[in-house]
Amino acid sequence: MNAILDTYVIPTAIILAQILAIVVPLLVAVAYLTYFERKVIGFMQLRKGPNVVGPFGLLQPLADGVKLFAKETILPAGANKIMFAMAPMLTFILAMIAWAVIPFDEGMVLADINVGVLYLFAISSLGVYGVIMAGWASNSKYAFLGALRSAAQMVSYEVSIGFVMITVLLCVGSLNLSAIVEAQKTVWFAIPLLPMFVIFFVSALAETNRAPFDLPEGESELVAGYFVEYSSMTFALFFLGEYANMILMSGITTILFLGGWLPIFDVAPFNWVPGPIWFALKICFVLFFFLWVRATFPRYRYDQLMRLGWKVFLPFSLIWVVITAGVLVAFGWVPDPVLS
Repeated sequence: MNAILDTYVIPTAIILAQILAIVVPLLVAVAYLTYFERKVIGFMQLRKGPNVVGPFGLLQPLADGVKLFAKETILPAGANKIMFAMAPMLTFILAMIAWAVIPFDEGMVLADINVGVLYLFAISSLGVYGVIMAGWASNSKYAFLGALRSAAQMVSYEVSIGFVMITVLLCVGSLNLSAIVEAQKTVWFAIPLLPMFVIFFVSALAETNRAPFDLPEGESELVAGYFVEYSSMTFALFFLGEYANMILMSGITTILFLGGWLPIFDVAPFNWVPGPIWFALKICFVLFFFLWVRATFPRYRYDQLMRLGWKVFLPFSLIWVVITAGVLVAFGWVPDPVLS
């Protein structure tokens, strides 16, 4: 019995506790990101935002959740009911499981695998399937056309995101996310790779269908793209998945370009602050820019969106990969590959 406990039960319980320690705060952050978005945009537009439910409106996310949970879930008569229900769950679950390889501090990561970047790229690519499934299973022309447009948008900007990641990997010599953070002890990659940092952030906006690339939410201002047939908790899962992806992309941006858990200055009192706090503060900083962009820029036309991805970001990021590789070789700065 003791052998079974030591071999199976206790390790399983520890892993479940670690998963809950990541998922529960993440769900709370997703809920209150909706609150802060409405507050920030309200401040920028000289209005109050949520201020009625609870002190300072802090209970508004809870009220929204109760409202969506209490509403009736409507299934279209001609829909594929299994696919229709699976699509929002897939979108939300993918946004959660990507955090398995995100390091919050040195050694503080659920799965410290040596191919963490490939894992993140694979998980983000799978998000397209939730969009396609939702549009097809709805048995609606509006939803299907919206799904095709959203999928094309996501795939287009994943290409530039991939080249940006390659640029960072050239400077590190490892696919391990903790190694990428450790390589930024001297200087954050946002400084020498500033153009790639900008391209990655803009591509993250498009990848998460955020303004000014939120075409699914504004197709002639009449329908809501691939999730037009969704209601109640199925719609809420798409909604929460979008905000969870925003936090995820902010975390990836922090790791690749802003030094992850490393302090701004490695001197007192900055280095007294724990690494996870620095990591969370940097994520909040990037999220603020997500909200700032939404309140500032008008929505792109679809042809402008695709032109930016294929005719600007793709060639520029490819050229920058070549330039980065050339500079590293010319000055003898090519890092030794980290194999373990």
